[in-house]
Parts: sequence; C-alpha cells; structure tokens
Amino acid sequence: MPSTPPATAGSTPRYLAIATELGQAILSGQLAPGEKLAPHRVMAKRLGVTTGTVSRAYAHLERKGLASARVGDGTYVRNLDTSAEDAGAGPAATQIDLAHNIAIPTDEVNALQRAMAALGQDPQHMARVLKYQPETGATHHRMAGAAWLRRFGTSGAWERVMVTHGAQHALAGVLRTIAHPGDTLLTEPLSYPGMLALARSLRLQVVGLEMDTQGIVPDSLDRAAQTYNTKLLFCSPTLHNPTTSTMSSERREAIAAVVRRRGLLLLEDVVHAAALERPPPAISTLVPNQSFLMSSFSKVMAPGLRVGYLEASAQWLDKVAGSIRTDCWMVAPLMPEIATRWLETGEADTLIALQRQHITERLAIARRSLSGITLRWAADYPHIWLPLPEPWRAGQYAATLRQAGVLVRTMDHFAVGRSPAPHAVRISLNAVASLEQLRSGLQTVVAVLNNPPAAVMDP
Repeated sequence: MPSTPPATAGSTPRYLAIATELGQAILSGQLAPGEKLAPHRVMAKRLGVTTGTVSRAYAHLERKGLASARVGDGTYVRNLDTSAEDAGAGPAATQIDLAHNIAIPTDEVNALQRAMAALGQDPQHMARVLKYQPETGATHHRMAGAAWLRRFGTSGAWERVMVTHGAQHALAGVLRTIAHPGDTLLTEPLSYPGMLALARSLRLQVVGLEMDTQGIVPDSLDRAAQTYNTKLLFCSPTLHNPTTSTMSSERREAIAAVVRRRGLLLLEDVVHAAALERPPPAISTLVPNQSFLMSSFSKVMAPGLRVGYLEASAQWLDKVAGSIRTDCWMVAPLMPEIATRWLETGEADTLIALQRQHITERLAIARRSLSGITLRWAADYPHIWLPLPEPWRAGQYAATLRQAGVLVRTMDHFAVGRSPAPHAVRISLNAVASLEQLRSGLQTVVAVLNNPPAAVMDP
C-alpha cells in the first residue's frame, strides 16, 4: 500500500501516482487476488489526500482491469489468473497466456491409457499399489527414479532416492527437516516463487546473492555464508527460471568448493533441466553428502501426475521421511506406479523428446518474431528473458500488454527480499494452446514494446 503522497503539484496527478503504485503491488503479488483495498476515507487519511483523489485512483485501477468495486462493500483486487476466471468473463477469456509455465500437451493421455491397461492385466500388482507403502516409497519405484536421475550425473543408488508428490513436496519436506524459523536461506536474486512462498510460511529469511550470466557468483556465496552464518543454499544451476542461465562446469566446481568450505547444505532444483537430452552433471554430485537433489516430471510431461524424486544421503532421507510421514503418511503409490511404467517402457523418454520438439518449434517462432530485440533464451527451454528498454517499466509494460490481451510475467514474481526487481519480463512459450496464438501474442509483445509511453514513472 502507498504510505506517502506519491506526487506533488505540477508533476503526475496524485490519483494516477496512487493508482500506479497500487497497480505495481497487485502485479507483483504484494496485494493478493480477492484482497480488499483500504476504504476511501482510510486511504485518504493515510496519504494526506482527499477521498475524491482516492476514488479516482480506484476507478483508474478498475479501468485497467486490476480491481473491481462491489456496491456497498468496497474495492477488491481482481484475480489476474485467467485459468481461475469463468469462461467468457470479459476480456480475460480472450487473453493469450505467455505468463504461465506448464508442460506442453503431447501424448500423455495415450501413455496413461497404456499404463492403466497394463496395470489392469495384473490384479495382484494392482492390489499392492492400494496398500500402505514406506514413507520413502516402494523399492521398485525408488529404483526406477534412481535410474532416471542418472541423467543428472548421479550414482543411481536407489537407497539415496525417495519418491515425492513433485519437487515442491520434496522441498517442503527438506526445509521442514533442516531449517528453523528465523534461519537464513541463500539463493539467486530471482528465484522459484514456490520456494519463496514456502520460506515465508516457515518464517525463513531469504537472501538473494549476486548473479551473472552463469548463475550465482561464488565470491558472493562465500561472503553471504559468513555474513549471515547460514548453512542453507537453494539454487537452479541449469536453465534457471526466469533468466535462462546455465552454470559452466568450472562454475559448478567453484560453487561446490564454497559449499564444502562453509559446510553448507545445498538444495538443488533440476526440474527444468529434465527437458535436456544430456543435462550437465548436477552440483549435488560434487557434494553428495551435503546436498538434496530435487526433480519432477511437471515441466516435461504431465503436471497432474505429481511425481518427483529426492536424492540425498541415507541419513538425510530418513529424517525427511519423518516429515513426509507427518504430512501425508506416504506418497500415494498409484501415481509413482504409472511413472515407473513410463520409465521402464521408454514412454518417459518418448514424452520428453516430444516436449523438446515442441519447445524447439516454439523457440524458432519466438526468435523470428522477436528478431532484432535484445533477449536471452536457451535451447530446450520454453521461456524468453526480455529486458525492457527505456522508458518502459515492467509493471506498466505488463499492464499495457494485459489490456492488449496478452499476459507475461514480471520479475516481481521471482524477486528475493526487498531489492528492486529488474525491468524485464519472462515470456513463456508453453502455455498457449496453438502456434497461431503464440505468433499473435508475440506480435503484440513487439508492437507494445515499440510504442512506449511518453513518460513512465519509476515504481
């Protein structure tokens, strides 16, 4: 919420400055969907303006599609997630989604039918998946997961692997096991929003490290480990979301050296790296007794499968298993059974290869559509990092695109701590339903980018 009058006479009108600041808070998630804005009189007193000024600011937010007024009740933040809105509910029904990060549909439905048919032919095995399982998962599920994790350079030892309901579940189990309220967690300055939300719920302090085109800078990690006296590091060294960066082998060695020297525990996210045919070896392979490697199929196959794998030393797995037992007693074995069959029959490799083909096709379209514009991208990665030229600011650019029917993701969504987020947007290529929609959305991205406003306020 604005806390001081954000403009003076002769500059931007106060109502517009208030609306701009509130709009930034809505777009960044600081004001949640459905949250009620302060009553007009309360906001006016807080800012030292008239109620009429606040009324004009709220009305401006309504025109921008960021808020909605309920007669006799107040003004509320609108839900900007089109997937949560009713079909046909105004402009949201026609918006092109270049914001969300979801796997592109390929042949998962047919693969599921084949797996279920095979399972149905083995009643005894079907009965086994309906029974209680160990907290770490059934042995044959763990063995399949361990074999799959070899693509990240791991040993393939199934005793080091447990089955989870996706990488988020693994992360939650690890953090509840090794962290305490008030602890500091180090990470990239732009990081996984699911981790940030989880850290807030656990009352952890999250500190962003210095980052270059390869990822975390080792000296920054070394200094922060000393400054904050912490033992926790979370990072995504391969196909970092949202910057697209991937660490070189030399950088991975340097990060591992700091982890060893400072006695850190590494939480490594390789969810996006699963799309690669030959991912680089995980940092975790360099510090196997000080690391947790978290993976899932969510971004390369079917997110509804909710199957992930966590690799760590047996000592740590036993402790994390206690958290899993407290949460849900065990991972429901039917989903890991399907994933195991996909892995054993080669269906998983086929589905990932199809995902890669679709990503390659969409990347080619994006690079042609955005030709001549400064951006960053990576092979087999369905996102584009688009730094915004002056005078654009991320919030206003995203809002302008939304009015034009296109959704993108600003860096406020990923920003760690209170440091200002860079004026850039992430363009996701995997959520749109068709290539025609993708081309249309990217044309709008370019058209809006080439038509900047005369002046843009700093957030």
